[in-house]
Amino acid sequence: MTHPPLRLLWVLAFACLLPLAAGGQSASESESERYSAAGQQALGAGHYAEAQENFEKLARLNPGVAEIHATLAVLCFKQRLYERAISEIHTALKLKPGLPRLDSLLGLSLAELGQFSEALPHLEKQFKLAADTEIRRMCGLQLLRAYSGLNRDADAVETALALNKLYPEDPEVLYHTGRIYGNFAYVTMEKLHDKAPNSIWMLQASGEANESQKAWDASIVAFNHVLALDPRRPGIHFRLGRVYLARFREQAKPEDREAAVREFTAEVDLDPANGNAAYELANIQHELGNLDEARRRYEQVLERFPDFEEALVGLGGVCLESKTPEPAAVALEHATRVNPADEVAWYRLAQAERALGNREGQQKALEAFQRLHNTTPVTLRKPDADADITPQQLGPGETP
Repeated sequence: MTHPPLRLLWVLAFACLLPLAAGGQSASESESERYSAAGQQALGAGHYAEAQENFEKLARLNPGVAEIHATLAVLCFKQRLYERAISEIHTALKLKPGLPRLDSLLGLSLAELGQFSEALPHLEKQFKLAADTEIRRMCGLQLLRAYSGLNRDADAVETALALNKLYPEDPEVLYHTGRIYGNFAYVTMEKLHDKAPNSIWMLQASGEANESQKAWDASIVAFNHVLALDPRRPGIHFRLGRVYLARFREQAKPEDREAAVREFTAEVDLDPANGNAAYELANIQHELGNLDEARRRYEQVLERFPDFEEALVGLGGVCLESKTPEPAAVALEHATRVNPADEVAWYRLAQAERALGNREGQQKALEAFQRLHNTTPVTLRKPDADADITPQQLGPGETP
């Protein structure tokens, strides 16, 4: 877990030091003021060991001032002296039970030592109630560690969801919550394996897992086993079709594409509402150059699912190849409204507008394409494409 930033330390330390500036000190007042000023200056410069040394001297002169011990706790925490930080926190709270900010620091320190059960009450309270967003964020991140360390996976996921809602663009939050979700998925699948190793659900999970690892043969065996147990199970023929199609793209064996067509057709026969399977059949006809059949199938998909963006882009491509730019432009304009981030749709729309003699429309579409093409990494060129279907891509003749 990333260490708290300097801003958080100032939030904690400043809250502790405010009463110190207002009150008088025992012992030598001038000497106390000198150590206090030097300690605060060192803290502000990030010289934590020097700051600690000054505040330790101040504490010896003023052993009964809670704020000094609280500030020492902050400095020890920053230097990863967690046991010492906890000791200073307890001393400060004994002297002044209501001292602010220390509950969160105590929870963070206990969590860093792996004392998760002891840390939980403090972290849970501060994650819900802390007014400072940085303190709340740090307590939330430590809660993820604590819940995971205590095998309270459901609580970890609940906290991860809350963190994502509070800090939707924070890279550290995204990283740690992503790990929580992945771990929870793994634990859940392990439980499924333990409780029902020969169930349809386990076989389906095995097929999907092998598919994600490109273990095509094992995936095909698993999905076929599912169908042997439940021949009319929706979605399985489609998954098989996707596996065969993926293996065809990797190994270029015609029989794999034929098997993919067979499985997609079986899925549509079983479930006519499976637009993904119908789309893949249209796409394969397009790749084979059967433009009339591809157009018919794309149009059938769009009759049932008029906002199926990839089918709109596919239909636009077929119409362009068939030298019918007007319906291409209609489909592609619709596609860009559904997904303005699809550069393939914009490029094909530019081609359709050019064929129609609409220079203004062509220029607008090209500008949108170039903006997306030049700013989107190659690995994210189709960020919104459904992972279950083959996304439309620019062919060799369309490459700008």
